[in-house]
Order: sequence, then structure tokens, then C-alpha cells
Amino acid sequence: MARDYYEYRHTVGFEETNLVGNVYYVNYLRWQGRCRELFLKEKAPEVLADVQDDLKLFTLKVDCEFFAEITAFDELSIRMQLSELGQTQLEFTFDYVKVTEDGAETLVARGRQRIACMRGPNTATVPSLIPDALTRALEPYAARARAMAGRTA
Repeated sequence: MARDYYEYRHTVGFEETNLVGNVYYVNYLRWQGRCRELFLKEKAPEVLADVQDDLKLFTLKVDCEFFAEITAFDELSIRMQLSELGQTQLEFTFDYVKVTEDGAETLVARGRQRIACMRGPNTATVPSLIPDALTRALEPYAARARAMAGRTA
């Protein structure tokens, strides 16, 4: 069955928890970045080469809403979904799902990230079209974004 999300699996470590023993909030944002990076590495390596040149992927907005606590050694599935694809910007949502050994799943948090494609030197960076390689890599995830856009139109 085809999935409309890209999945990053993660086991929570002690270093990601606070003194109380639950996951420190900043790690959720770290995992969003890691998920996005692995997506590019696996699905759009040409974009990574472009980033080495002059493409910049600016994170404009990031948020996360928490529903349940997680602790060390919890198994997570971070599921990145495309929610909007524009000409120079895109937006992802991230579902943080705790997965138990018996396969039960619990949504523990949901996040969002808005990204702008930019080019040029740091002193004169300007918006740039989303690279074709990234658009192609996102195509399998675009059906959900189109469906969501249809609901808001």
C-alpha cells in the first residue's frame, strides 16, 4: 500500500530527555529537520548537490503541538507529509507516532514547517522556484496536498 508520507524511524535516547525523564521539546524540531534531510538524501539527492552550490532552503516557520509524553527508548515514526506546494515555498506537516512492539500506534505530537527556496549570495538572496528535482521527489506526496487545497478553496 502506497503511503502519502515519508517516514523516519527513531528510538529516543537518554540524551533527548530532561531531568523529569520525558523528551525535551527542542528534540521534536530536531527530528523534523532530520526527517527533511533524510528525505532529500533518499528521494532528491540532486537537491543536496544544488544546496552545495547556491540553493538555500530557508525555514520560515516551524511549530509543534504536543498530545502525550514520550520517554527514553520509545520507538517513533516521524511521518512527513506535503501540505502545500507553491512556486517558491512549500509546507510540510509532521506526525510523531509512538509505535509499540505489538504494532499499536499513538499520535504523540504534530508539527509543521514552512520552507522557502532562495538563491544568491547571503547579502543578496532572492526567492527561487522550487527545483524540478524536488518537485519530482514530492509528486508521490502531492495528492494529499491537492486534496487539502480543494477543501480550503
